[in-house]
Amino acid sequence: MKILRLLNKKNFSIIFITLLSLNVYAEDQPVDIWNIEKKKTDENSSLNNSTNITDISEIETKSDIYSLQSKKKDSTIKLEDSLIKKETRIYGLYDPKDHDLSIDMWSNSDGDQLKNIFLRLDKINLSNDANELMKVVLLTNSHFPGKNITEKEFLNMRTSWLIKNSDLQLIEEYLVKNQAINFHPKLTKYFLDKHLSDSNIDKACKIFSENSKPIEDDYISKYNIYCLIVAGKKNEAQLILDLKKELGFKDKYFEKKINYLLGYSSEIDISISEESIFDFHLAHKTNPNFNFEPNEKTSKIIWKYLSSSNLLGSFSKIEISEIDKITTLEKATHNKDYPEKDLLEIYKRFQFNINQLLNAESNYKSLSKIEARALIYQKILLESEMVEKLKLLKLLKDLFKQSKIENAFDTELKEFLEKINPTDIPDNLTSFYYTNIEIKEAKVSDIKFNKDILHQSKLINYFNGDYSKSKIEKDVENFLKKIKKNKKYFFSKKDQIFIESLKFDGIEISKKYDDLYEVDDTEVPSDIQVMVNNNEIGASLLRIVEVIGQDRIDRIDEETIYFIIRALNQLNIDIIRNKILLKVLPLKV
Repeated sequence: MKILRLLNKKNFSIIFITLLSLNVYAEDQPVDIWNIEKKKTDENSSLNNSTNITDISEIETKSDIYSLQSKKKDSTIKLEDSLIKKETRIYGLYDPKDHDLSIDMWSNSDGDQLKNIFLRLDKINLSNDANELMKVVLLTNSHFPGKNITEKEFLNMRTSWLIKNSDLQLIEEYLVKNQAINFHPKLTKYFLDKHLSDSNIDKACKIFSENSKPIEDDYISKYNIYCLIVAGKKNEAQLILDLKKELGFKDKYFEKKINYLLGYSSEIDISISEESIFDFHLAHKTNPNFNFEPNEKTSKIIWKYLSSSNLLGSFSKIEISEIDKITTLEKATHNKDYPEKDLLEIYKRFQFNINQLLNAESNYKSLSKIEARALIYQKILLESEMVEKLKLLKLLKDLFKQSKIENAFDTELKEFLEKINPTDIPDNLTSFYYTNIEIKEAKVSDIKFNKDILHQSKLINYFNGDYSKSKIEKDVENFLKKIKKNKKYFFSKKDQIFIESLKFDGIEISKKYDDLYEVDDTEVPSDIQVMVNNNEIGASLLRIVEVIGQDRIDRIDEETIYFIIRALNQLNIDIIRNKILLKVLPLKV
């Protein structure tokens, strides 16, 4: 029998209040002003009861009044301080000192400007280098900006980036460390749904075991109830559900599925809701004979769930006459929701005669679009001559493009191209080859020092913290002497970046070497310079992220690197600057 039936409303409310109180941290509990006053009244009453008339006459009334006023003032100050601390709670992952930043890094920022920067950043596929810097900027513990932007708006910006970056481990760490499920419901839903779409309910549920706050959002709370059932804690799940219903929660679909899982109903509810991936999952888990065939209207996340849960097996038996279903699969493959290999396996089942295969380049034009792609694919498998195969691959890719499903032939195309020697490719097909093949970049982790070039010498180890001030000054002096004697030495922009960074750190460099290079006229972009002048640390770093954009930091032109380093020098952000310098200055092999 359900727990709710054993409780009257009075006892139910008491249990509810008790459960809530157990889930709230002490520092987050509101201060009860009335209890403070009551406590003081009780203390005064106790004092009066324990003091005789003679003692009372010896008390200086005026002093008592001042004393009481002072105590009241102290209590008020403590109360106000407590409320301020609660209102200015800080969210993040990193200590500001870890990156030479400040807890007030956003204090001077204008919210309207931040919103505009975020809008632009949202349109860029940031490189790994840009994302690494973005992670530090957004997740360093700091106060929120207060001008022209609300706390909620700023948190939404953080949520948007975390979702776009899609690092589930980072999201989990952020939500758990900050106990921020209620402050980031959109981010939490994304985290849960993403894991569920990969059929990884255990990782989704883990976040609830590390949460100590009452969950406010209904959708997330439903997840929590289900996770308790998965963990075998049915009584707790039922109690939370009953509590929610007492507070007005209604969801017939959810309740039917949960009652079946709790064992209160043996009737299988065959209804399937696609309103959310969680509703869909419940339908799957409560129906032993679950069967679902997706179509073009099926959401991408449900396609992903079906694929990861091995629920697309029915398509392996698809008839080649079922053109509509094959069309659906092609679009799903284009959206990366259905495996390319499985689609191409279906293409192999089409039947063509010898003449059609031998003259595929001309015969495909008289066939339907799907049949044409199937014919060309089969001819590719039969072709042994490299150049002819390459022509057919280009033709097949073009046929996919014409139907606006070019991504359906992407991974498999790369595998074909990887088997071809680039030196054997004719000039008229090189563009196609290099556009579609994935060029694997050589690993460049080892630094090779060059004793003849300043910015590639061992002196750059200074930015690793391997040099004392006196030693770096001496070694740089010796190197510059050598350069001055060498009339052929070209003092590069990177050499100048190296020297100027040392100067910003207070390293003494003799003025007699100033003539080795001309003062650079490259200026920091005016908007960034204004931010730097106003000590808008967070906004300045966001603009630098935007400047890096989708590029690798070591491939950015020297003029851009020069003003990035100059801006960081002015802001005294040495740790971030040093990481960038160690990426752009050394020669790597």
